Amino acid sequence: MTTSPSDPGPPVRGLTYTMAAVLSVVTVLLGYAVLDVVDAAPGVLTLTAAPPAPPTETPGTRTLPVVPQPSPSTSVGEPLPPLAGDAQAPTPDGMARALRGVVSLPALADSALVVRDGQTGDVLFDDNGSQLRIPASTTKILSAAAVGQAFAADATLETVVRSGASDRQIVLVAGGDSLINPGRGDSDGIAGRAGLADLSDQVAAALEQAGVDAVTLAVDESYAYGPAVAPTWSPGFRPSGITGAVAMLGLSSQRATGGRVGPADPVAAVRDLFGRQLESRGIDVTLGPRDRPTVTAPTTTTPTPPGGSTPTASATSGPGTVLGRIVSAPVRDQLALALTDSDNALTEILARQAAFRSGGGTTFADTGAWVVSQVTALGLDTRGVVLRDASGLSRENRVRADLLTRLLVLGYDGQHPVLRRALDGLPIGGLTGTLDDRFTGNTSDAAGRARAKTGTLTGANALAGSVVDDNGRLLVFAGMVAGAGTPQARAALDRFVATIAACGCR
Repeated sequence: MTTSPSDPGPPVRGLTYTMAAVLSVVTVLLGYAVLDVVDAAPGVLTLTAAPPAPPTETPGTRTLPVVPQPSPSTSVGEPLPPLAGDAQAPTPDGMARALRGVVSLPALADSALVVRDGQTGDVLFDDNGSQLRIPASTTKILSAAAVGQAFAADATLETVVRSGASDRQIVLVAGGDSLINPGRGDSDGIAGRAGLADLSDQVAAALEQAGVDAVTLAVDESYAYGPAVAPTWSPGFRPSGITGAVAMLGLSSQRATGGRVGPADPVAAVRDLFGRQLESRGIDVTLGPRDRPTVTAPTTTTPTPPGGSTPTASATSGPGTVLGRIVSAPVRDQLALALTDSDNALTEILARQAAFRSGGGTTFADTGAWVVSQVTALGLDTRGVVLRDASGLSRENRVRADLLTRLLVLGYDGQHPVLRRALDGLPIGGLTGTLDDRFTGNTSDAAGRARAKTGTLTGANALAGSVVDDNGRLLVFAGMVAGAGTPQARAALDRFVATIAACGCR
């Protein structure tokens, strides 16, 4: 059949096909839109809240307070460089006005408070500073000054092993280092500078060269030997980790700090580990005797001239061939560590051997008396001062706040390098050591720029150190509080320091 031009059939069919295609596309689009709305397919339409923006590299606003970094003026090496000039020095009247509200705090009702200009030594404030009080751990400032008199600035401690009375005896000589690393020595560390594994390597090699494969291991404890704990300490101090046992040999991994309990016999702990290390290197070891002298009172206590002296007794000399030797970090750095951590045993260990080297006794009372004699030798008035130990754990100790500030002034004068390095180890307010959680809130003016030694015994709290005030002037202070609870006493002492830091006090 032939279709004429007027036949409508083909155009109608084309329109039908076009409409069907359009309807199909619309249907697909509507369906996709529905899926998009319900988030079943990607698209711009949605019923769900938009997700949070992805994180950017721009940090958000800080929510923690910014703590100023330690002032360079109290952290550089000696001698202390010039700070603010005398025109910026506080005046006694200005200091008294600033502290008027502080001294009236109930927690300071029974207290001794002293502030000095750290650059001239002039007294700026003194409230009962001449009273004898329990110093607690601020005793360590006196001990640091005394130890600095007995040791040269670069002095170190050695632990040696010598050949003994027979070819098959070796002697481990305790030399005063209580911070020996049980493994390899850490050349950058203070605790752990000397390594017991290094000593074992040296001794094993020497024995192998001599053809010796079995030895008896003895220990020489004649250097500065004394009691492990003081009779004036609470019996619970060592078992609770407040202090370690005092001995002239010990492992850094066994320090009694932060409540960690150390061994009752640190020397035996070192000896036993050393023996096991030798056995692992092919040497058969039998434990031998321990040479312990009788502890007697000294006939005299001789003050040491400022600047240190040649030791009169040490563990570095003795009979027998040296088979191995390890060397500690400098004594001045160990002192700084003792102050930072308020390490009671480490302070006693350093003070005892300093006293021993100077001809003093090795009981706790002997060492305390020697510390006082050394402070006296510095030209300071120590009348009435009594120390029954070197760390401050004894409640029988008596010290004056004004004496503490005098010692602090000396520590910053550039003439006492060991003491100065020890003071550099004082905890920093809000940052380190026993002050890491203090000087916050309304006392944050001293955060980051106050360095101080804390002292805490039941019913006796103290704080002594230095701070650079808002005018750039170095000030030293000491506060000793009796009769207040520890939280209240600490808060009041912190306010005392924050006030002198911020007042300008002209």
